[in-house]
Amino acid sequence: MLKQQLNIKLSQKLSPQQIQLMKMIQLSTLEFEQKIQSEIGENPALETGKESTTDDYDESKIKETEDINIDEYLNDDEIPSYRTEVNNYSSDEDDGKIIPVSGGISFHQNLKSQAQNLILDKNENPIVDFLIGSIDESGYIRRNIDDLVDDLAFSQNIFVTINEVNTVLKKVQTLDPPGVGARDLKECLILQLKRKTTKSEILELALKIMIESFDEFSRKHYQKLIDKYKITEETLKLIIESISKLNPKPGGTLYNDSRTNQIIPDFILTIDDGKVNVTLNRRNAPELHVSLNYKEMLMGYKESSSKNKANNEAVQFIKQKLDSAKWFIEAINQRYQTLFITIKAIIDHQNEYFLTGDEKCLKPMILKNIANKINMDISTVSRVANSKYIDTPYGIKLVKSFFSEGMKNNDGEDISSIEVKNILEELISTENKKNPLADLAISESLKDKGYIVARRTVAKYREQLGLPVARLRKEI
Repeated sequence: MLKQQLNIKLSQKLSPQQIQLMKMIQLSTLEFEQKIQSEIGENPALETGKESTTDDYDESKIKETEDINIDEYLNDDEIPSYRTEVNNYSSDEDDGKIIPVSGGISFHQNLKSQAQNLILDKNENPIVDFLIGSIDESGYIRRNIDDLVDDLAFSQNIFVTINEVNTVLKKVQTLDPPGVGARDLKECLILQLKRKTTKSEILELALKIMIESFDEFSRKHYQKLIDKYKITEETLKLIIESISKLNPKPGGTLYNDSRTNQIIPDFILTIDDGKVNVTLNRRNAPELHVSLNYKEMLMGYKESSSKNKANNEAVQFIKQKLDSAKWFIEAINQRYQTLFITIKAIIDHQNEYFLTGDEKCLKPMILKNIANKINMDISTVSRVANSKYIDTPYGIKLVKSFFSEGMKNNDGEDISSIEVKNILEELISTENKKNPLADLAISESLKDKGYIVARRTVAKYREQLGLPVARLRKEI
């Protein structure tokens, strides 16, 4: 039996304008400048420079005629499409976005250019193009031959055997830089050793070890290698040195040549007479105002007596552009205000550090501490911290680097985990590389210095610093 029910539901939804504002907050200075230029190009009602009049755009001054009711164009259904078409995805997906600041031939174009000099059969040309397209930015083809054969059949309608693909792959692996087209690190190093023009006993041994004992070498089981190949410790040192000079990412150099990251600080910090001052880096951001001409055009419609559809569409267009320009200017001002309030709270919390530059003066600070101070959501503070840089007398630093967990030392004082990480890094850098310190030994050394840190915490901090375990730090 069918039944009717009445349910009341309360939910919160972000408007397109709020989503756009959040995205503007997380933009870097360079990206923000590009956003402004893009908006100026799209919206003719948005102008740069100082406004020549003090009159504001006021909807109440616009009188409706009996033919044109302007208010009917302001409902939610008539919001311009480009104001609602937002990229509503997470900030993690934006992390990889890179602003190209220089031109040039790309990595794959370079390989295709070299491939024209290869001696190929007519049927091999499309296979070469496919294999080059499968090479990632590090220079590897990270797929097995079976998958490549299947993809050639399904996507390119090219039916080949595994042997045919292997034959063509070997030709691709002759391209520069040496090691490109390898399927793993082992093959990459072997290809580079085989391409060495100068031959020596050390290089021959290095190639033999890579082919026969790569696992032992990568795990630094040096004594096993010495016993297996009946070589001296000094010879093994020379072998390790020759292998360490090889490039584990042969595509990295060419790939990075065409992509350049430019860091522009979002905040500028100065110290004047023992007082910390911070300003926003507005750099090339122009002063914006709503176009006076567009305001006058809309005002003119109150005297219009025309009764055609074209006039109605013109009113709608002008209203949309004026509303959008006004909102964009308000969003920019709100962005500046949010950034300034957030960075001011961070500087107040870490004032002693900014005065001295000594990382031992950094206090424990988490996102929630700042969010509570400025009465904003943690996600807003996160957007500022994760993507903004500050220019200090001690260098340009990511705002996120000032956040850290807290712990107590033997004296009961609160200290930042950053201080502990610095001491941990110093202990590892000065250790005996023939007998590197295990995590438990590091924990004991930190305890002797007055920092009570468990072994598992040492392991966590070591991994955050990108330092390998003791076995992999061992040297001969």
